[in-house]
Amino acid sequence: MSAVPLRNNKPVAAAARTVTVLGATGSIGDSTMDLLRGARDRYSVEALTANSNVEALAKLAKEFGARFAAIADPARLGELKDALAGTGIECGAGESAIIEAAARPADWVMAAVSGAAGLKPALAAVDRGAAVALANKECLVCAGDFFMQRAAKAGACILPADSEHNALFQALSSGNREELVRVIITASGGPFRTWAPADIEQATLEQALKHPNWSMGQKITIDSASMMNKGLEVIEASYLFALSADEIDVLVHPQSIIHGMVEFSDRSVVAQLGAPDMRIPIAHCLGWPERIVGPSARLDLAKIGQLTFEAPDFGRFPGLRLAYEALRTGRGATTVFNAANEVAVAAFIAGKIRFGSIARLVEATVNDWIRAGNLAPLSSADDAIAVDHNARNRAASLLPQIAVKGILEGWGRSLWLLSRGT
Repeated sequence: MSAVPLRNNKPVAAAARTVTVLGATGSIGDSTMDLLRGARDRYSVEALTANSNVEALAKLAKEFGARFAAIADPARLGELKDALAGTGIECGAGESAIIEAAARPADWVMAAVSGAAGLKPALAAVDRGAAVALANKECLVCAGDFFMQRAAKAGACILPADSEHNALFQALSSGNREELVRVIITASGGPFRTWAPADIEQATLEQALKHPNWSMGQKITIDSASMMNKGLEVIEASYLFALSADEIDVLVHPQSIIHGMVEFSDRSVVAQLGAPDMRIPIAHCLGWPERIVGPSARLDLAKIGQLTFEAPDFGRFPGLRLAYEALRTGRGATTVFNAANEVAVAAFIAGKIRFGSIARLVEATVNDWIRAGNLAPLSSADDAIAVDHNARNRAASLLPQIAVKGILEGWGRSLWLLSRGT
């Protein structure tokens, strides 16, 4: 049973909503606060949280009259108290304070705390039956089964805030579950869509960060370059909408105008289109089941001229293949996949491995985890966090040999090119 609401069970919209934004100073939080600025008569802010940016958090809390503000770094509590002195805004610090923010009585919660640290706060909002706009991948990639079960049990409404999943959410309302044939998640293809595999292998950090369409944080931009992000989205879609791996396809669409499509039994395909602006899916979540006026640019298809499509190249982008394999394996494999990818991306940013070694480290970690007999169903947040922690340690231990392998393969290619006189 999915906790994602479909067309037959939309609640009646409230006249006004109280909102909490977990991760208010990040890119998703920034887009959310921008939308709230334009609809002050419809929303009031209950709580805001940030990781370590005290100045930005305090500024937002005062601007929106938040009742509570929490900083994840416990060492920054004194600074936050000083910044909010005399405002009457309550404040806290550390994991317990972030969870408290999520547990406070807001109608709608944006769950945008990145990483495994976002799981427990999102569950705190879910467990009280709130409407949760989900922008944290780990909630589903690391703990999808029991996260959605908890949401269904509590009567929580899970609203997908990611552009692709929000597109599927909107398109799915055109039919019933039994009429569904497949969903199609689109991918821009990133900066290396047309590169030769050997060139992708040696890509630099600067090259990986040049996304053609989206302005995003460093980690997700690199994931887009490797198409690991699309693999993560396949996993998320499976849990969000109770789909098998075979019911989810990926289609490369360089213009990033169509964000998702759904095919039904009569062969109708329903698509959601929009400019590449995260405020569009967030606005849909914020207003659901109604729609609010958004500040994004109108879509001008005549100006765009054409939309093109390609099949994904699993050879050029092995991360996508690995995601499907982890999803089919289940029992914590997707948690390991995500943890290993985060270690690999951090190592690439630090210059410890080549770009092509990101997928190799992920594959080696997942295979090692399976061989060791560690696969087991996850039944709690602590289970998922423990697997995440252990998988990160295992990926870190495999990192040196993966790095050496990448260097040796690079040398081998250089020698081959020299032998050909190129």
